[in-house]
Amino acid sequence: MYFTVISKKKIIAFLSIVFASIIMIAVLGVGVSSAFSAKSKRELPIYYVKTDEKKVAISFDCAWGVDYTDTLLEVMKEHDVKCTFFMVEFWSKKNPDYVKKIHDAGHEIGTHSATHPYMSKLDKSTIVKELTTSSQAIESITGQKVILFRPPYGDYNDLLINTAKDLSLYTIQWDVDSLDWKDLSKQQITERVVTRVKNGSIVLFHNQGLHTHEALSDIIKNLKDKGYTFCTIGELIYKQDYKIGADGGQISTL
Repeated sequence: MYFTVISKKKIIAFLSIVFASIIMIAVLGVGVSSAFSAKSKRELPIYYVKTDEKKVAISFDCAWGVDYTDTLLEVMKEHDVKCTFFMVEFWSKKNPDYVKKIHDAGHEIGTHSATHPYMSKLDKSTIVKELTTSSQAIESITGQKVILFRPPYGDYNDLLINTAKDLSLYTIQWDVDSLDWKDLSKQQITERVVTRVKNGSIVLFHNQGLHTHEALSDIIKNLKDKGYTFCTIGELIYKQDYKIGADGGQISTL
């Protein structure tokens, strides 16, 4: 009788442990599911465009100087290529003649913020100010509405992207980084870009890159030989009926 009682107690204890474990697994499962759900809802900028067409968009970030800008414009004119320049407000205000020159040459201009901060650290009102005043500085010179925004340092969060969207701005990253800001050689920049470009790529350069102006012509010729055509980011991206994939690729939903 004694052993029977002990066995029943053990069975009850065992079942209690099993029941508690089931509840814990269920709770953790919900937690994990919620975490994955939350992650899947993270807002993403446009890194590139998923397309069957061999199109590529070249972009330049302008923040510090103009030493090589005329040469870059000459190279693109020579090859009949239009690109997109992202300008910080203090750069555009310091160099209004270059803003006009770039615009008059048929290139696209987007904002790169007002003060070049890490924008994921800002509250909404400060983000709005950064995007609004920087866009206005460009528009006052070109007369053209700004629709593109590139976050400084590639730094963003959901608040930034949603706020930009509220201001009718498409947030743009890149999928091909030339690393020209590291003062790579002409050959290194050319090889990095040419070997990484794919259909719908967005390439990141800086107008003040030490050897960018030297590499640009070879890059354009090499990609044209591979069958690529060049366009601005505004021409490349979908303006509506799209979604952003987990890798930042913009996908048409039509």
